[in-house]
Amino acid sequence: MSKTMKISKENEFKYIQLGLNIAYYRKLQGYTQEELAEISGLSRSHISSIEAPNIIHNVSLEAIFCISKALNIEPYKLLDFRE
Repeated sequence: MSKTMKISKENEFKYIQLGLNIAYYRKLQGYTQEELAEISGLSRSHISSIEAPNIIHNVSLEAIFCISKALNIEPYKLLDFRE
């Protein structure tokens, strides 16, 4: 049985930063959201919702691994949160 996890206020920053990190590395590679989606095997709308700084979106480890592989970076780089 799957339960929906509520995101705490203290973790909202981390979700926003994760999305910003993905957008940063995507742009550094010169990819559009569509291109990253195709390479990672995720949908463009999923990439868009993760990157959107005004929307807090749960992200699975599988998605993080797929995105980091597509960007040819280690997953920890996406989770490097700077304040």
